[in-house]
Amino acid sequence: MAVSGFEGFEKRLELHFFGDDPAVIDMGLRQLEFESLEQVLHAVQCTVVSAVGNHYFDAYVLSESSLFVYPTKIIIKTCGTTQLLKSIRPLLHYAHHLGLTLCSCRYTRGSFIFPKAQPFPHTSFKEEVIYLEETLPSNLCYRKASVMPSKVPSHSWHVFTASNTNEAHMALTHPHIPDVLYTLEICMTELDRVLARKFFRRPNDNKTGDTAGKEMTEITGINDINPGALICDFAFDPCGYSMNGIIDGDRYSTIHVTPEDGYSYASFECVGSIYDDRDDVANVLKKVVQVFRPATMSVSTTCASHEVWTRVASALEPLGLKCRSCAMDEFPAAGSVVFQAFTARRK
Repeated sequence: MAVSGFEGFEKRLELHFFGDDPAVIDMGLRQLEFESLEQVLHAVQCTVVSAVGNHYFDAYVLSESSLFVYPTKIIIKTCGTTQLLKSIRPLLHYAHHLGLTLCSCRYTRGSFIFPKAQPFPHTSFKEEVIYLEETLPSNLCYRKASVMPSKVPSHSWHVFTASNTNEAHMALTHPHIPDVLYTLEICMTELDRVLARKFFRRPNDNKTGDTAGKEMTEITGINDINPGALICDFAFDPCGYSMNGIIDGDRYSTIHVTPEDGYSYASFECVGSIYDDRDDVANVLKKVVQVFRPATMSVSTTCASHEVWTRVASALEPLGLKCRSCAMDEFPAAGSVVFQAFTARRK
């Protein structure tokens, strides 16, 4: 293990808003000027490198991971030594000017490989929770923080959620989010060395990040994970890769890769519906494992009303990944979070 290197494990923030003006809700946060988004990202210490959008949302590839902007929801996921939680205050300021009020917050992350390199407020989960408690408005009074353990020491799952009391109003503004959609957040370490080399660029290749990114998407098989997705990809120099995929309507997938040996890491995240074909989750997981072949892998499944997580182990076990632990907890506005940790049988 390297003494120090690039921190692959991301911090993820998801904020939901509501408003009384239907005209505002129709476009909502998507009305924000690009300069305003840049100000938010400046506070976090990252920038936009590529973007794509459709009728439902805008997806940005960042210098450190991803940003998704919906009319009443925003998701920011950043790696490295970014200060993600510092995005909350400017986001609340801009949302207020659009007539939007925060109604729920979810913050999640894995265990940092290099925790001592993290700046305030990410020096510890305790500090992060204190910062969230002090920054979020008082109307989000249902709050919970938890560290979900695993039997794999390098993988644990940190979750903080906060919600307002107006659950009925939230159900009206987000009729399909609480009980139909689920989110998979996958963290992979100790990637197969041969496969990880595909995420290195040749020296002086004279290619743009976009062009090199498209090549990586093809040669690694990432384009087969969600066939038909509108993909926005970017390859960093000398190594590293990020991708956002618009799958279907308002659903996305995102991949981020830190391929350096000694602290190699890749993440995959996607949104699905409980009404999807039961084989969809298994097929996606199989393709993700084939792209990276990690020695260690954790999967966090967030869903309000359905045991999607039961499909995860049955999909991964035939691929040589053994489930070492499974933890479950309930969170306000998020529903149930199930955290499963796997290791390759070769370990």
